[in-house]
Amino acid sequence: MRAFLILWVTPIALLGSWYGLSYYDMNFGWRILSRDLHDLVFLIYGDLLGMKPESIPPLVLKAIILDTLLVIGLIILKRRRKQIWAAVKRWAGRKEDVGQSTDSTESPEVAEYSRAL
Repeated sequence: MRAFLILWVTPIALLGSWYGLSYYDMNFGWRILSRDLHDLVFLIYGDLLGMKPESIPPLVLKAIILDTLLVIGLIILKRRRKQIWAAVKRWAGRKEDVGQSTDSTESPEVAEYSRAL
């Protein structure tokens, strides 16, 4: 699980760092962090996808949020699998108990008559 989290967080951190530094043109002398390359990358992606380059970053953010929710869900399922399964069994068992409890609230004559059949 630790390797999975590292492999999930690393690209997100690199992309977020690159986007933030290149958006504000904090390049430290590296061309890859320049605003010119930032604009060029999104222009190329926009041309490939057939959309405006300005609309791509919000879509990427939404994808990262969705992925984060999915990863959190997987972590919860892995850590709480036994508790979730026990809760599902209890929930399924209660439905059966509800049906049985309505039968037991019947009058003794009806209960006796149903046993005779």
